Amino acid sequence: MARQKIIILDFGSQTTQLIGRRLRELDTFCEILPYNRFPSDDESIIGVILSGSPYSVYDPEAFKVDLSHIRGRYPILGICYGAQFMAQFYGGRVEPAVAREYGRAELQRFDSGNPLFKGFREGSQVWMSHGDTITSLPEGFHAIASTDKVRYAAYQADAEPLWGVQFHPEAFHSEQGALLLKNFAVDICGSRQDWSPVSFIESSVEELRSQIGNERVILGLSGGVDSSVAAVMLNKAIGKRLTCIFVDHGLLRKGEYERVMRDYECLGLNVIGVDAGERFLAALKGIASPEEKRKIIGAKFIEVFEEESRKIEGVRWLAQGTIYPDCIESLNITGKVIKSHHNVGGLPEKMHLKLCEPLRWLFKDEVRRVGRQLGMPEQLIKRHPFPGPGLAVRVLGEVTREKIRILQDADDIFISSMLRWRCPDGKSLYDEVWQAGVVLLPVHSVGVMGDERTYEQVVALRAVTSTDAMSADWARLPYEFLAQVSNEIINSVKGINRVCYDVSSKPPATIEWE
Repeated sequence: MARQKIIILDFGSQTTQLIGRRLRELDTFCEILPYNRFPSDDESIIGVILSGSPYSVYDPEAFKVDLSHIRGRYPILGICYGAQFMAQFYGGRVEPAVAREYGRAELQRFDSGNPLFKGFREGSQVWMSHGDTITSLPEGFHAIASTDKVRYAAYQADAEPLWGVQFHPEAFHSEQGALLLKNFAVDICGSRQDWSPVSFIESSVEELRSQIGNERVILGLSGGVDSSVAAVMLNKAIGKRLTCIFVDHGLLRKGEYERVMRDYECLGLNVIGVDAGERFLAALKGIASPEEKRKIIGAKFIEVFEEESRKIEGVRWLAQGTIYPDCIESLNITGKVIKSHHNVGGLPEKMHLKLCEPLRWLFKDEVRRVGRQLGMPEQLIKRHPFPGPGLAVRVLGEVTREKIRILQDADDIFISSMLRWRCPDGKSLYDEVWQAGVVLLPVHSVGVMGDERTYEQVVALRAVTSTDAMSADWARLPYEFLAQVSNEIINSVKGINRVCYDVSSKPPATIEWE
């Protein structure tokens, strides 16, 4: 039976990926495509969603598309800009709102008999984010919901499966947003809800066996979730014909290389560990620019990986832990490449290998679900994201062995303390945040230790909450915890006499400092 899918046409919204994640949480497969790339010959499509956009529909640069080949063939749901675009496209009017509406609103006067609002309650909270509003609907359309400020908060075409909502059901603050998307995907589009970790593993293992045949594969492990799950999936499919290479660039967390190697051995993976720390540190000598550090580390990794891979006979494939957000971000909605996300950039061309990406359809939370289904240890599955260049981008300025030693010791205290600290719900503090780490600042400060003046280095603790790293908020860690960690770092790590906590969100800041 063919896999069903809902197509999300991306008009440039920052929450387009969130729509996709919400559908996947409903065990419904979806694919995000640029607004002008609809696959008209795909028989597995059961519905279409039009995303929001940074533009107003009347802007000269606004993204527009002819919907005539979509309308009537599939159920359609327009969200925010998608709803406004359809209203204008079919003859309605969209104008700047008298008062822009951002944030919470309550649905009023909604049609409880409409299938899109099945199960909704009066006054249900929704999340608005728009400066324009629909002031008149096209002929043959009717309103199905309002708020106190928005007359046409939702509408439907008469006797036709075409809807528009000016709020964001994918947003967390839309209390029944998941229900609306379920009503659309399951009840209206007819999703069988058969997209799950179990079904993905079963189908992917068969596809990998068919794709690779009897050939050999190499995979560069980073110790992170994505590459680790990809390795276990491939190992399940082709066994010892997979060889993994784990390069220790000397910029990992304290004791991490040894811990991760033990985990990989327990999983039965065929792993070659390479201690290349001295080579990376030598290449980074005298380099302070963040971008230059990243380029040097990337180039050196390719060099080491290529050397090791030449020692393995008969390799025809390169496997990577690329996941779906990487694929989406590699193209903007005009089709121009804006950022490459290949985990080992440039290797397929240099080494003349075929590329295998077993996780390329999964979001990060799905990768973790698949990892659990594959029986992987929790410490690998729940591991926070960690930058590819490692601690080099958490040492601000030139990287030296002594700075790495100081940072590793401070970071080890911070992360270990988070793992031990219990929250009211019983979870560790580590599990409550998306990503955490310590940054070594290129400044010194005056301190007093044992009645003596000190002039030593400063570190900043960084912890954020997020769902996908596209945006992030600083984590409200308990004061008692911060006091304990600060005290232990200053007392235990030679070279540090001051600890700060970063309270910046993304945007405008980034998660990493470099």
